[in-house]
Amino acid sequence: MSHTRTLVEALRKRLGGAAPLPPPAPTPRIPEPPVRVFPRRNEKTAYAKEAATHTTALLGIGHVGTRYATDVVLQFQAELAVAHGAVAHELAPDFAARNALLPLESRVADHRQFLLRPDLGRRLSDESVHRLRAGATKSPDVQPILADGLSAVACEGSGMALLHAFTRACERRGLTVGTPVCARYARVWLEDEIGEIVGAKVAAILLGERPGLGTGDGLSAYLVYEPKLGKTDGDRNMMSNIHARGTPPEVAGDRLAVLAKAMVDQRTSGVSLDLSGLVAELGEAASRAPRAPQERVRLVEVDR
Repeated sequence: MSHTRTLVEALRKRLGGAAPLPPPAPTPRIPEPPVRVFPRRNEKTAYAKEAATHTTALLGIGHVGTRYATDVVLQFQAELAVAHGAVAHELAPDFAARNALLPLESRVADHRQFLLRPDLGRRLSDESVHRLRAGATKSPDVQPILADGLSAVACEGSGMALLHAFTRACERRGLTVGTPVCARYARVWLEDEIGEIVGAKVAAILLGERPGLGTGDGLSAYLVYEPKLGKTDGDRNMMSNIHARGTPPEVAGDRLAVLAKAMVDQRTSGVSLDLSGLVAELGEAASRAPRAPQERVRLVEVDR
């Protein structure tokens, strides 16, 4: 035996390593599983029923063993597919021309870059800057901008309805409205550069909002007074959930015009804009009370 092995064996003996291991403890008897596992009845608790009236979240969905019920899983997968489809959809290149809008694009090269580089979606391409300077009305009270945002589905679906409703409502309040433009691959802050170039008092970008579960057709609107590069989110006022199941475009267009008029009158926007005297016109949009939950639409029905 080598000297190294001799030293190792001696060390093992000193540490008690040569002593035999104790016998293992007896394994407890595990009962056999039941022949059949019966799921809980599909009934919500009293707490879940009451809480569900205040939110669109899934509450009291029950389970089968350690898993969700099949209809819950299918509904979740269907809602997730709606959101993924909205984000993946691209605004058609000829959408602006078909709707008589001035076409603009951000500095984004393609849809993948649009998702990965939000900063490029906040600035106009050089060609779009020239097109805007040459073809848009200068110094309007309000510059409307229709854009794809994170849901081109929403832009193509109800974007024009919201744009028309907003334009008509602004004109009824005596505001001049600039040349309507359509921005492709656009982020919210793109309104700052557009509004600054045309010299608008208020820039309003109407764009597809970030999809949620089962809601891929929602629009959001962001308004800012004296638009220019460097404005922050604290300088803006916004309205979200503009769609048939939330705030309809016709109603939203009128409320957005009220905001635009208030900005022109008060010469400010964002956190410093006083909405206390506009509750009657803005409704719940000017209230601090919780909003009524949006109706959740079932996308999958399971035969029982």
